Amino acid sequence: MDKKTVAVVFGSVSSEYEVSLISAASVLRNIPRDRYDVVMLGITKDGRWYEYTGDIDLIQQNKWLESGCIAPAILSPDRSVGGIQRLTSGGVENLRVDVVFPVLHGEHGEDGTIQGLLELAGLPYVGCGVLASSTCMDKETTHILLEAAGIKTAPWAAITRPELERFSEIEPLLAKKLGYPLFIKPANTGSSVGVSKAKDKDALYQALVTAFRYDRKVLVETAISGDEVECAVLGNYQDCIPSVVGEIVPHHEFYDYEGKYLDNSTDLYIPARIPEAVSEKIRHTACRAFAVMGCTGLSRVDFFALHNGGVIVNEINTIPGFTSISMYPKLFEAAGILYPELIDRLLRLALEKAGA
Repeated sequence: MDKKTVAVVFGSVSSEYEVSLISAASVLRNIPRDRYDVVMLGITKDGRWYEYTGDIDLIQQNKWLESGCIAPAILSPDRSVGGIQRLTSGGVENLRVDVVFPVLHGEHGEDGTIQGLLELAGLPYVGCGVLASSTCMDKETTHILLEAAGIKTAPWAAITRPELERFSEIEPLLAKKLGYPLFIKPANTGSSVGVSKAKDKDALYQALVTAFRYDRKVLVETAISGDEVECAVLGNYQDCIPSVVGEIVPHHEFYDYEGKYLDNSTDLYIPARIPEAVSEKIRHTACRAFAVMGCTGLSRVDFFALHNGGVIVNEINTIPGFTSISMYPKLFEAAGILYPELIDRLLRLALEKAGA
């Protein structure tokens, strides 16, 4: 393959901005430079776009904006541009790119937004398309589609913001249908942002208030008793491979944002400490869920492994964390695919999907 130019996009207007910076730095350190030229494109929290030419470490440290190594630049939807437009004092310069790696977590990154821009631009990109991104991002839609395909998920209910005013009417119905304890999640965030566990009526109300700060729709789920395990998937549509299954043992009440990224308090076991038959069931179900949702490139499918041998899908993450401690690269490393090779495979899958 001839050397390709890849644009790595990071940041964005998202509650997961900081996680994106850490993930992007890891991706940038591991792109095989003998096969790819790299352009770094950062989006600020308030939505400004810049080409960044500085040290990768400053991205991870969230100091890239103050580096003096930025210049206004955008991804153009005009296909004649072929990628990025640099805005210079002398005018506009076009920079053609071959493939884009959007390392954007949460809203505007995993919900089909950036994917729609890339489709308009006619640029190959790593990861799921518009529909798969948006349906996997919306936890209610994920439940509906997986259940329609016969893939088991936790018992659930969706609530919109206006319904919170009728909490005294809704709470008994939720308690009867789902039972305490409950997990409360904004429908369209990742990294456990805005997620709470409620053991009674008062805690449920406070959890809903918290979740509605992040989304107009909230999912309420029965708390499942089982081992938290994850399986990474790599491929396009039905042509995909699952990773080794990994296990997460949080030291907090659940696997929250702090346990994922801030305090190193979570124990990870690769492979998971579950029977081989259950592990194989999870790997098979992960690929089924990937195909049912129309995923391409990559996804991490999160499960509960029940003590009776059953498995329940918790969530599908279409742009999972790529930090040095993230499960997606770790799971494939355990399967024999090292980080640089993993990045290369993802970029090749993006080009393959686009027919480039």
